[in-house]
Amino acid sequence: MHKKVLISLLGSALLVIGCDADSDGSTGAMSDSNSSSAGETESESDTTPTTDTTPTTDTMTTEGTSETMTTEGTSETDTTDGSDTDTPDPTTETGLSTGFITDPDGGGVSIECSIWEQDCAEGEKCAPWANDGGAAWNATRCVPVDANPAQPGDPCSVEGSGVSGIDSCDVSSMCWDVDGETNMGTCIAFCTGSENAPVCDDPSTSCSVANDGVLVLCLPTCDPLTQNCAEGQACYPIDNSFVCAPDASGEDQGADNDPCEFINACDMGNICVNPAIVQGCPAGSGGCCQNVCDLSADPADQGCDTMETCEPWFEEGMVTPGFEDVGVCALPA
Repeated sequence: MHKKVLISLLGSALLVIGCDADSDGSTGAMSDSNSSSAGETESESDTTPTTDTTPTTDTMTTEGTSETMTTEGTSETDTTDGSDTDTPDPTTETGLSTGFITDPDGGGVSIECSIWEQDCAEGEKCAPWANDGGAAWNATRCVPVDANPAQPGDPCSVEGSGVSGIDSCDVSSMCWDVDGETNMGTCIAFCTGSENAPVCDDPSTSCSVANDGVLVLCLPTCDPLTQNCAEGQACYPIDNSFVCAPDASGEDQGADNDPCEFINACDMGNICVNPAIVQGCPAGSGGCCQNVCDLSADPADQGCDTMETCEPWFEEGMVTPGFEDVGVCALPA
């Protein structure tokens, strides 16, 4: 069973995905609703939708990792002091997912080294990890570099879980979309440059900064209206763009109006938004899955519920080029 990555939201607008157990008991999701621009760490994104669509939390996790960034099928681990690396058991506590991504305003992170500067000793690299036994990345630390490191795009393996920070990828990359049963994934590049001027060498990717700056990933950009991501992934809003991330919604959750806590906890074509704009969202939900819609389409073809209309995802004058027709179904303000 391929596990999924979770991204959760904390604070304003960013990827947020919550996870629910799949039919086989596994979980995983990634979230980031209402993205904030890369390098923006203390204010709301200038690409926030005109309607407040942001859930109350914002973190990202990947399957097979501990609870802070969590990946499907992993169990809680006791790593509160930042030094213990107990290995999660992917066969127990399958309600947990690892690999959550939180937004830059999430808070509570522990920075021991710089992902941007890679300022660890020779033979080591600075890596994101979960230091609290959770399933979302909330800290950085120096870890040994593999003797024969894999490069971005290559298969990789992790030690312990998808959020342990210890993997077979080279400096300035990490093992991503980890299968919680096999501990295998694919190396993905970190953004380079600086927080204020991030760079991704691959022009088909976009720099996504999440989890209070712990995660700085070059993720594939995508079109939320055509959902042109690889199999098993969906197009979600992160920072000022839309990027591909594992769909960790599971078989029984992620549909229109279903509650969510993380961005990739919604099915393909849906995003996790503020429950106030969703018709039929269960009371008390931190967020709810809602349809992405095409502003240029006939209202009858936009897929919104009876009382909802298709509203622009980006604020007027702040639209990222290429996403002019992207909207989200919303109740009237």
